[in-house]
Order: sequence, then structure tokens, then C-alpha cells
Amino acid sequence: MSRVPGWLGRVGAGISKVGERLDERRAEAERDGDDPSPRRSSTPPAEVDGASGDQVPAPPAYAPAVTARPEPVAAVPWGLRVAAEAGWRLLVLAGAVWILMKVISSVQLVVFAFVAALLITALLQPTVARLRRHGVPRGLATALTAILGFVIMGLVGWFVVWQVQENIDTLSDQVQDGIDELRKWLLNSPFHVTEDQINDIAKQLRDAIGANTNAITTAGLEGVTVIVEAMTGILLAMFSTLFLLYDGKRIWEWTLKLVPAQARPGIAGAGPRAWRTLTAYVRGTVIVALIDAIFIGLGIFFLGVPMAVPLAVFIFLFAFIPLVGAVVSGALAVVVALVTQGVFTAVMVLVVVLAVQQIEGHILQPFILGRAVRVHPLAVVLAVATGSMVSGIGGAVVAVPLVAVTNTVVGYLRSWSQEASLRHSPSPHGATATPVAPVSPPSDTPAD
Repeated sequence: MSRVPGWLGRVGAGISKVGERLDERRAEAERDGDDPSPRRSSTPPAEVDGASGDQVPAPPAYAPAVTARPEPVAAVPWGLRVAAEAGWRLLVLAGAVWILMKVISSVQLVVFAFVAALLITALLQPTVARLRRHGVPRGLATALTAILGFVIMGLVGWFVVWQVQENIDTLSDQVQDGIDELRKWLLNSPFHVTEDQINDIAKQLRDAIGANTNAITTAGLEGVTVIVEAMTGILLAMFSTLFLLYDGKRIWEWTLKLVPAQARPGIAGAGPRAWRTLTAYVRGTVIVALIDAIFIGLGIFFLGVPMAVPLAVFIFLFAFIPLVGAVVSGALAVVVALVTQGVFTAVMVLVVVLAVQQIEGHILQPFILGRAVRVHPLAVVLAVATGSMVSGIGGAVVAVPLVAVTNTVVGYLRSWSQEASLRHSPSPHGATATPVAPVSPPSDTPAD
């Protein structure tokens, strides 16, 4: 017990010395103007591996060099970022187009009826405008033009059906004779085709027809539904044509109200130009198809091919499908000539068809249709193929005028956008140009 007070005394003495040293250091720090914190030492810190206290030690030689990691956005290459930005926008656009196609397919009859009405209106509207310039009231001009147009189209359809019914028996006999001649030629040809092989092919054809009898019967029963739908579409097209001819201007002005105000001036200017393109396309196609039908029909008539008049009408109708329609109608004429008149007549028909089509492609179409409606042949082929895959024959007919109108609209909107940006750009004196005024539809819209 006697050692405890002495131990406590020594501890207290040590604490007192530590306190005195801290006071001395604080006083020195105050004199030097430094931080009087007791954590700072008056002696320099010990050097570690030859480095002073205010320097970071160098890494050892074997340690790899480590650079600072960039931001993730900056680490992605510029081209990949642009591709990603364009990619998701294309995906959104493709989704919107897919939904639009689904909606159109669900109301396909109405869409085709309205498109047919637009094409018929583009064909008949110049006649209405011409009658109105001669002082005929709008209602009377519309009624006269529509009645005349529908009567002519009905007569064309009736003529085709009548010619086919009148010549179907003769054509059937001639086709049978042609098949017999083809069979004899195959037996005597260098291809070494035997009669048993020909009989096997004929048997397979009969079996295929017998196996598909139910399908053919079902299709015949469904033909009533097809006829009803066709009549409904025809009536819709007729009523739509009447309203477009009579009241097209107000329909166009109402449609413009659905467009956002900022884009309305450009659409108002693009619409009439698109209509002029469509009118020129339909009118030029009708003229070119009529010329093709007349000259090819005369050629096959003088060559003695049966059903020359129905074939000429088919050539006229198929001419509304650019490129593909001409090939199909020409091939049909060649096949009929082959099975009815022989190889030489078929070759001559082929020469006539090719000659007329070359004249059409290089002279008639550039002269009649003009530059505003000219579409590259590759675009025509792709458009027709896409339209036929989506909606059959109707899609093939509509595809090319749709591409022509789209080309006109896009070209005008691009020019209008550039002119608008120039007008809104600041002038050299620091003032901005006057905003572009809305463009009102001219008098050659479908409304006039």
C-alpha cells in the first residue's frame, strides 16, 4: 500500500510534463502563425523510403499503370451511339407502321374502296373543272362526269365478260389441239420423253384436281361472299367518288385542321402538289394503257390469234400494274398464240409485245407522265412486289402511285423546310425574317 502514492505521483508528474510540452508547442505555433492544433509536430515527420512528408510515395516498378476510368457515355464510340439512337427510333417507327398495317388490314375493304375513289376522282376531276369553267353548276358538272365515267367503266367490264363467254368454247378446243400438238412434239423431241411419262404427268394432274375438289367447292361457296364484298366496295367507291368530286375542297380544308399548326403551312402546300402528281399519273397511265392495248391488240389480230379483243382489254387492265402487269399480259398473249397457232406465231406475238413495251417505256411514259411522276424502275419493282405481298393485286395497283405521291410530298417538304429556315435565320443587321405565311390550297385540288 505504501507504493501506490509514489506511483500515482510519478504518473501525475508525467502528465504535467506532457501538458507543459503541449503548451510550449501551442505557443510556438501561435508565434509562427500556424494552426495551434496539438496534432501538428514541431519536428519534421520521418521520411519513408526516401520520400518527404508532403509527397506521395511512388508506386513500385512492378505495379501496372492505372488510369482513371471515363464516364460510361464517353466510353461508347460515337458511331455506336449514333447507331443506337437511330436503331430505337427505327424500332418505334417499325412498330407504328406494323400497327397501322394491322388496322388497315382489318378495314381493308373500306381502305381499298376509298383509294379506288381517289384514283377515279383523279381521272374525272379535270372534266369537272373544265365543265365548271364553261359555266356549268358544280352539282350538274359532278353528276354528268360521274355518270359518264361509271357508264364507261361498266361497259368495259361488261365487254370483257362478254368476249370471254363468246370465245371460251373456241379457245378450249384450240387449247386442247395445242396440248395434243405439244404431246406429239415431246414424243419426237430430243428430250427422250416417253408416252408413259406423259401419262404419269396427266395422272398426277388429275389426282391433284381430285384431291382439291373440296377446296374448289369451298372456294365456289365463298364466291358468293366475295361477290357481296365486291359489290359493297364498288358502292363505297362510287359514293366516295361523288363526294370527292363535289365537295373535295371542304374535305381538304377540314383535313388540314387535324394537322398541327406548325406543320400546317407545309402540308397545305404539299397537298395540292401531291394531287397534281396523282392526277398526272392516273391520266398518263390510262393513255399509255390504251395505246398498249390498241397496238398489241392490232398485232395479235393480224397474226390470227383468237380472242384478240379480250386479250387487248386484259392488256389495258394489266397496264395499271407497272412493269409486272405488262409482263403478265404479254405472257398471256404469247401463251394463247402458242397453244392455238404454233411456235412461229407465238414468237411474232412476243416480238410485237416487246416492241410496244420498249416504245412505251422509252417514249410514251417520259413524254406523257413527265418528270414529276417518274419513279426509278427499281423503286417500281420493289413497290409492286411489296404491295402484292401485303394486299394482292389491289396493293400492286396502289403501290406505284403511292410511291410517286410520297416522292413529291417529301421533296416539297424538304424544300419548304429549307426555305423556312432561311427566312427565320437572322439577317446581317441582327433582325429575323418574317415568318412564313400559311399556304392556302390552290384551285386544282380535288375540291374544285
